[in-house]
Formats: sequence, structure tokens, C-alpha cells
Amino acid sequence: MSRLHGTKDFWIGALRVEGPAFRTAIAEADPTAAVPSCPDWTVTDLVHHLGSFYGWVAGLVTSGSTEQPAPPATSEGLPTGTAAIDWWQREFDRLIGVLDGLDAESPAWNWAPQPKRVGFWHRRVAHETALRRWDAQTAIVSVEPIEAKLAADGVTELLDTWLPAGQRLSTEPRHGVAQLVAVDADQEWFLRLRGEGVALLDTDTILDSDDPHARLHATGTASDLLLALWGRIGFDVIDVTGDTTLLTALRTG
Repeated sequence: MSRLHGTKDFWIGALRVEGPAFRTAIAEADPTAAVPSCPDWTVTDLVHHLGSFYGWVAGLVTSGSTEQPAPPATSEGLPTGTAAIDWWQREFDRLIGVLDGLDAESPAWNWAPQPKRVGFWHRRVAHETALRRWDAQTAIVSVEPIEAKLAADGVTELLDTWLPAGQRLSTEPRHGVAQLVAVDADQEWFLRLRGEGVALLDTDTILDSDDPHARLHATGTASDLLLALWGRIGFDVIDVTGDTTLLTALRTG
């Protein structure tokens, strides 16, 4: 099983699905309602977060610079109620137009050990929107899984971007190989944990006769794997055998 290699068109297509789904959820929810998957956040906080993120990304990808930009502005002074939804929509429409018009190879800063190219943000915005759509749906108790191919790419992003950037929740050093399998996306991942470090192994170079001696096996749908690794759901929703501390060590947030 080889991993999906996403493209600009793939991520823009995902945005065109996940963005409207996010709007549907926030329009149905009470703006002051708590978001169960995001402690201490209300629906309005979630709207402000995602809309501000869109505006920040739009600025950095059009700057032509690979220098680190100023952090996103605070939510102070942003609209509330139905006006917040309209504001979010404008930010979404603007960003999707910007990203759709940019070459993925154009220069743009990012915070990860990845090429400083706009394509990083095609991917990152798609996954941030999908995850926040899921968060918004928890506020209306009507969650839908993340589409299998998008979720599988989200698992890969977490493993090849977030973890190498040091975004592991656990500070405990762990050693051993972990295998993750997304049964609905025909994809698998092998990770080697070495203390505080983690390396995503290239499954295309692992021959059928090779045994990576995985100490942990975790199998489930791509959406459940992704949501569990992001701490949105428990590991009890996936089939886990072996050293579970390795799985905990792969969580980010």
C-alpha cells in the first residue's frame, strides 16, 4: 500500500466541500454554544479562529516572501452572531480564490521542515478546514467523518510535517516502530520512534519479505486514525495491539 500524494486540485476540491459544510454547521449552532472537541471555545471562537487563519494565510502566500510573517491578529473587534458567519464567508471566498490562482511551487513561508512553497498552504488550509468542520459539528451533535482520501493525507501531514516540527503532545521518549493502517483508504504508515525523534519510513522501499518489527499496530478508518491522533476521539475507536505508548507518543495538538 502506497501513500496518496496530494495535489493542488485535490486540496482545493476538498476546500470546496469542507468550507460549505463548516458554514452549515455554524449557521445551525448557537453562537455561544460550547464546542465539545475544543475545550473553552464557543462556536463564535471557532468561527473567529478559522476566518482569521484564512486572512493570515492569504497575506503570507501573496507576499512572495519566505520570511516568517507576523502572527495572526487577535479576535478583538471581530463581528459576532450572524455577522460573524458572513465575515467568515468573505474570508473563505477570498482565500480559496487566492489559493486557486497561485502556483503550488511559488515561494511562501511555512513553519515546518518542508519546502517553502505555496503548496504547503493548499494542503494545510484544506486539513484545517476539515478538522474545524468536524469540531463545529460536535456543537450540533451531528458529526460526519472526514472523507477517506483527505483523512489519509491528513494522517500523512501529521506524520511528515507536524511531528518532525516538534509538535508532539507527549514529551516522554519512546523507542520502536509503529504501524498505522487505514482500512478504507488502502494506506499504511510505518514510523520509527527514537526517543524524542520520529521518522516516517518509506513503505515503497519495504519489500514484502522485509519485517520492520513493529511494536504497535493500529488499524481503523482514515478519519478515525486522524481524529484520534489529533486527540478529538479516543484510541478505543480503532483496533490497537502492542505497545500503546507508541501511539500516544504520535499525538499532536
